[in-house]
Amino acid sequence: MKSDFISIFNLTKQEIFEIFELTKKLKESQKKGIQHKMLKDKTLAMIFEKPSLRTRVTFETGMTQLGGHAIYLGPGDAKIGARETVADAGKNLSRWVDLIMARVFVHKTVEDLAKSATIPVINGLCDLEHPCQIMCDLFTIIEKKGSLDTVVIAYLGDGNNVCNSFIAGSALLGFQLNIATPKGYEPNKEYLAKSKTVALVNDPKKAVTHADIVYTDVWASMGQETEAEARKEIFKPFQVNSQLLELANKNYLVMHCLPAHRGEEITDEVIEGKHSIVFDQAENRLHIQKAIMVWLLKQ
Repeated sequence: MKSDFISIFNLTKQEIFEIFELTKKLKESQKKGIQHKMLKDKTLAMIFEKPSLRTRVTFETGMTQLGGHAIYLGPGDAKIGARETVADAGKNLSRWVDLIMARVFVHKTVEDLAKSATIPVINGLCDLEHPCQIMCDLFTIIEKKGSLDTVVIAYLGDGNNVCNSFIAGSALLGFQLNIATPKGYEPNKEYLAKSKTVALVNDPKKAVTHADIVYTDVWASMGQETEAEARKEIFKPFQVNSQLLELANKNYLVMHCLPAHRGEEITDEVIEGKHSIVFDQAENRLHIQKAIMVWLLKQ
């Protein structure tokens, strides 16, 4: 039976740590220049309804390093759901390639792909979750802090797809997650109900106090451009800046999934500061996604 990676909830705690261990090995191999052609002659189809720097480059580079090949299908190429049904696209791709990664607007699209495809499907981002990003982030935190067991993570900003995947991670792994959003911008209620280690507040100071990790994301995601100006005013108190970070623990680390709107959700001083691991985090997208692809095809 094939496995998909549509949500963090698709994995068990044990499977998450299996992927983390594989990520560590693949990263070490890449750093030492040791070839690891574990997916030789395999092909990844990458469906993009939304553009991306990190998702495209890391999946395509990762597949090359693993000995395989990636095919980019941009917004004007496949047009799944318009030119042909999502189900038909999934059935066709299953006859040609070995893996599908889809970066889409609506969660149902990636769900329908997974249902129709006979090969593994990876959620590269949708409106509900960003599971590859959070797997990357949790791996990075373990790299820097040694464990998630005593770490307090503060997430500030919009209760979006990244926030939902963080909640799923906390539900499975049990780390403390403090979320601060403006009223009316809270994360998915069903996800919140599944985690016993999430504290949801509307005050960023409460969330950041004694936090080990301070995490933020853009205030207006792709598809929310018409709300951007209004959101700037609503979210202004949630900016990650030096003053707010004085409330965090002494050895706090700052994270952002990028792209960043500098001067809005995070200041230049912070993102370029000594506590920032934003670009270490970005690098790890490559390594975690390689591990996810290998893991899925070995199931």
